[in-house]
Amino acid sequence: MRRTLAAALLALVAMLLVTPAALAAEGEAMAGTVRDPDRKPVAGVVIKVKQGDKEIGEATTGADGKWRVEVPGPGRYDVALDVATLPEGIVMRRPGGESLSNVSVTEDQQRNVLFPLAAEGQAGEGAAGGEGAQRADTGPGTGEKFLQLLLEGVRFGAIIAITSVGLSLIFGTTRLVNFAHGEMVTLGAVIAWFLNLRGPTWHLIPATLVAVAAGVGIGAGIERGIWQPLRRRGVALIQMFIVSIGLALLIRHGVQVWFGATAQPYDDYQIQDRLTWGPLSITPRDLTIIVISFLVLFAVGLGLQRTRIGKAMRAVSDNRDLAESSGIDVSRVILYVWMLAGGLAALGGVFYGVSENVSFNMGFRLLLLMFAAVILGGLGTAYGAIAGSLVVGIVAQVSTLWLPVELQNAWALVVLILVLLFRPQGILGRAERIG
Repeated sequence: MRRTLAAALLALVAMLLVTPAALAAEGEAMAGTVRDPDRKPVAGVVIKVKQGDKEIGEATTGADGKWRVEVPGPGRYDVALDVATLPEGIVMRRPGGESLSNVSVTEDQQRNVLFPLAAEGQAGEGAAGGEGAQRADTGPGTGEKFLQLLLEGVRFGAIIAITSVGLSLIFGTTRLVNFAHGEMVTLGAVIAWFLNLRGPTWHLIPATLVAVAAGVGIGAGIERGIWQPLRRRGVALIQMFIVSIGLALLIRHGVQVWFGATAQPYDDYQIQDRLTWGPLSITPRDLTIIVISFLVLFAVGLGLQRTRIGKAMRAVSDNRDLAESSGIDVSRVILYVWMLAGGLAALGGVFYGVSENVSFNMGFRLLLLMFAAVILGGLGTAYGAIAGSLVVGIVAQVSTLWLPVELQNAWALVVLILVLLFRPQGILGRAERIG
């Protein structure tokens, strides 16, 4: 079974390498929306992007306040707002906040960069408003950068953990390598985006709750409509794996046709002052993501340990035949696993969309890291997926302190290889006798 999942991971890497056209539609870019203190869009503001002494490009905000500059590839860039183009009576909320340095852009990412504004006479010493921006004055030292990246790694790892727990439980109970799990992440983010911006324009919180409920329903529908009939007909796991690839492609490109190829932000929680504790700073939005993620993960772990259905899930994961012979309704347990996986994937998709913007292929980009977290933590165990996700997220972010941003995911996979060389069953996995 380990060979099956290893083959699936290799297939995923191959698809990432041989299907760049599916991702090229978005490409790397920096974008944002300039709003006045009353949150109304500001037109005619000039934004310039540079890399070192090389000018990459500039953009002028439109009537909706939006701007976008395409960049040549992953890396770190300097972004500046021309204060001379601001309307009369509007200034930067923080002195020097018009210049943001070392804003990182990862592969196929549209980086959201924000410039908080204030009415003249009301500007203060608030924190800079740019996602991933470093201080514009003397700059933090290496130790401060390390702590900041460690905090960002915890946030990223928490998002991976929310999405990968369901993937691990699905594999543990069905032995299916679900290639379409990334698309469940995307669907959750896109549903919340529609409810937040294009549909009834709800606040993001109720939109997220509905998206999670929709994710639960999607998980149940896929299980009852596709996987359960295939299992009853005795379809082999490798064939079901191929079906999951086809399902992933169908959902991904269906979302692309409806949503479009350009990444879009949510309407809420975009412009926020950063909270600062010594060398660490974080937006209330990201802090909320971390807190909610760990609370949800704790609740999932508690449910697996204390509730009847949670114990049944663990029993089916350990030994399906023995669980069935003990009177456990395996079919019902698997349905609940898919429902839980769908809800968690949708929630993780919203969190990822808030952090990185919503795009049609966001789940696919995250899928390799989800697989890495599941394998690193130990196949089929939810706790292992959580541990593996935190390791992957922290290594991916902290590595950018010394190495290029475009290699951050590669180093996470290097750690996966090193751990498996010394502990093949993963961090929390159990060694198995193969005969």
